[in-house]
Amino acid sequence: MTTDFNLNELVRDNVKAMKPYSSARDEFKAIDGAQVFLDANENPFENGLNRYPDPQQGQLKAALSKLKNIAVEHILLGNGSDEVLDLIFRAFCEPNKDNIISVPPTYGMYGVLANLNAIENREIPLDPDFELDLDNISRATSTHTKLIFICAPNNPTANTFAPNAIENLLKTFNGIVVIDEAYIDFSKHKSWTSRLEDFPNLIVTQTLSKAYGMAGIRLGICYASAEIIAILNKIKPPYNINELTQQKALERLSHPEKVTEEIQKILKQRTWLISKLKQNTIIETVYPSDANFVLAKVDDANKRYDQLITQGIVVRNRSNQPGCENCLRFTVGTQFENIKLVKALEDIAVI
Repeated sequence: MTTDFNLNELVRDNVKAMKPYSSARDEFKAIDGAQVFLDANENPFENGLNRYPDPQQGQLKAALSKLKNIAVEHILLGNGSDEVLDLIFRAFCEPNKDNIISVPPTYGMYGVLANLNAIENREIPLDPDFELDLDNISRATSTHTKLIFICAPNNPTANTFAPNAIENLLKTFNGIVVIDEAYIDFSKHKSWTSRLEDFPNLIVTQTLSKAYGMAGIRLGICYASAEIIAILNKIKPPYNINELTQQKALERLSHPEKVTEEIQKILKQRTWLISKLKQNTIIETVYPSDANFVLAKVDDANKRYDQLITQGIVVRNRSNQPGCENCLRFTVGTQFENIKLVKALEDIAVI
């Protein structure tokens, strides 16, 4: 546990002083027999969506709590993980004063949100093995460093960082370490949600966009101490998770066996795809993957990307990311899609 961590010192003064907006549905606590709702200026004609959604997403949080074995008071939901990340910035980072640390190559929204919130983003590149550079991270921190963002498994490199390195950050950094676990369901490593009680400065974000196959509903999840969740709840929009999203998420969460089955299929396809990529002459390096995608270094990323496009296959060219020169990122698709990709790569290898 960090010995000098003080959450109250990290919260922005205006956030400490503010009172959260209280919506009609916040004030009304459901009682059996209530049939007439004249409190929220809603259209009275029932169509299934004429009422405001539950602002605290009680049923959805209860389902997640049961599935993840994490108490509801440790859960906050966002309109995608990006809203969760933005709330974290706004709660703890003073514009034009504080800074955050990110570790490129990594998820680009950390930098975007830093710019949006007028926060300095101190980028400390990963080492040549795509591992955390703890010495340079430590040197980059100051009294105004509020957040460190770690994407694990990392995007676009697909690796998970050494657990002892992350634990070192949690123990020595007096700010908040945000671990973005968008791809954790594909990893052999345990989620850091199992360590929430050990580290009061830990925030873990997850999503239903990847393993749960629900990118279209935009649902992000934040797990943290009850104190941190209370602060984020204070500043979140009152109805940030719409009714359709809540319904679809509940439906998907009610069938965890289906999700597990799909994850296993993706992992099996990942193994097959990696083996085939290693056999292709245009591919120089296939990096280890703990996610639902594979990063590979090719002879000429721009050329090969364009050639794949002409065959109707869209991948991601990550050559503009630090340490990812001439790298393409391949999402693991269905068996049919992966076979088509491999065949296309074989064809262009002889061009």
